[in-house]
Amino acid sequence: MEKIRKFGKAIAPMLGYNAAHILFGGSTYIISLYFMSYLTEVEGLNTKQAGLVFAFAHIWDAITDPAMGIITDRTRSKLGKHRRYLLWGVLPIALSYFMLWNSFGLSATVGATGLTVYYICAYMLFNTAYTLVYVPYNAMLPEIAPEYSLRTQYKSVEYIMNSVGMVSSFVLVSATIGFTNVKTFNSSPEIRQKFLMLGVILAAFYSIPLVITFFCSKEKDSTGLVVPPVNLGNMAKEYALVFKNKSFRRYFALSTCFSISRGFYSNSNQYFVKHAAKRWSKYNMLNTISGVAEASGFPLNYALTMKFGKQLCGKLLGPIMVTGLALALLIDKNTPVWVLYLAAALYCFGFSGVGFVGTNTQPDVTDVDELITGRRREGVISTFTSLIKKTINGLMAAFTGYILGAFGFKTGENAVQTATGMLGIRFTYSVLPIIFAVLSIIGIYRYKMTKSDHELIKAAIKQKKETGSVDLTPEEKKICSDIAGQKWEDMWIGKASIPDELADMTEVKNESY
Repeated sequence: MEKIRKFGKAIAPMLGYNAAHILFGGSTYIISLYFMSYLTEVEGLNTKQAGLVFAFAHIWDAITDPAMGIITDRTRSKLGKHRRYLLWGVLPIALSYFMLWNSFGLSATVGATGLTVYYICAYMLFNTAYTLVYVPYNAMLPEIAPEYSLRTQYKSVEYIMNSVGMVSSFVLVSATIGFTNVKTFNSSPEIRQKFLMLGVILAAFYSIPLVITFFCSKEKDSTGLVVPPVNLGNMAKEYALVFKNKSFRRYFALSTCFSISRGFYSNSNQYFVKHAAKRWSKYNMLNTISGVAEASGFPLNYALTMKFGKQLCGKLLGPIMVTGLALALLIDKNTPVWVLYLAAALYCFGFSGVGFVGTNTQPDVTDVDELITGRRREGVISTFTSLIKKTINGLMAAFTGYILGAFGFKTGENAVQTATGMLGIRFTYSVLPIIFAVLSIIGIYRYKMTKSDHELIKAAIKQKKETGSVDLTPEEKKICSDIAGQKWEDMWIGKASIPDELADMTEVKNESY
């Protein structure tokens, strides 16, 4: 009983903090599964117009995400730098997500161009609300979980809650539009009513996790925070400094390639199943099998990470991801359905390992950044996680639409595809994902930081802040330099005074946001 009590006490903060991933995992998962088809099959946009919706919404992210990173790092509040934004985002998230699935009758009055503009605005609003909560939320973790292995535990619970969000959202959607035998999407009042109900249900469902995380998470009071002044010059310096961090560059590269691979695959999935495999009625069943396969990789990924470090699970499972993508190249309307299921299962089981690497390494690069700059900049680092998660995935939807359009791919209930159009769907569903999956695996091999390296970095930072200097051997200094990609004497950790490039960015108090 005592062991159970201790376990419950340890796991409760992790569950509370990660409750928000029911929103983060579920909302984007449903968009990746259905939004492109909704725009083209229900609202009647072509793939290029649908691509514009994704492109504009995620180009907007490139503005809002960096701004939010700067804002959250400078917020002075008794609640902490990041936490209050979770509560502020509840209503914007609910309203904007509902708007994604309902055009309020505009499709019958404004034409394709006007409808494209409406959905651009609706998606931009949702992405802004998502940024408002996701960047501060993600920035909280390095403070809540400062230790290398503790972060893996938090990230593992995140993975579980992300899956809970995806599965629960999928169940709600399936109950609305069908499960074992999905009807072809069209512009009929019946289908529109189903998507209207989908929007209402999910908008309400995604509001609750933010409230839970707000009340279940704790941050240090930041009212005494000392912050740099806000101007374009300093903002540029803030983000340029991030890329001086070699560990960050490698994390960014592997995560970006992984997101590109997954983005092309997920945004082509509905078209591949409908037009290449000719199994549209099995679409939801296919996604159920994919979800189970991804979840089944978690125990193995967690065990490998805790025992051997954060890279091995990606090295082992990455080739399985590529195998699933390659198998999909062989699938057509005459292929047995079990082959389609197998290809999806292999792909999802494999990418669970590659994705686990990127998810787990992100908090650690914040500490390497502090080694270089002497400052905690969780919000700035979190900005890039948000950009990878949202902007790149969204841009892949836009690119998918444009590439398919260039190949002459047609949408619509009765569309007949040419050989070139079918080549286009195989190109975006298998060929491009294979290329970027391989690049992400290469990135995992290039990322070098281990648990002992991280402990060395944390200890050095603590000693420098407490005593003003660091007592390390030449070999330990070399380890820090190799991980950061900077000479020891050029970093904050190796200097006796503040670096010149940061002198105008420290010890300046700014008004609270």
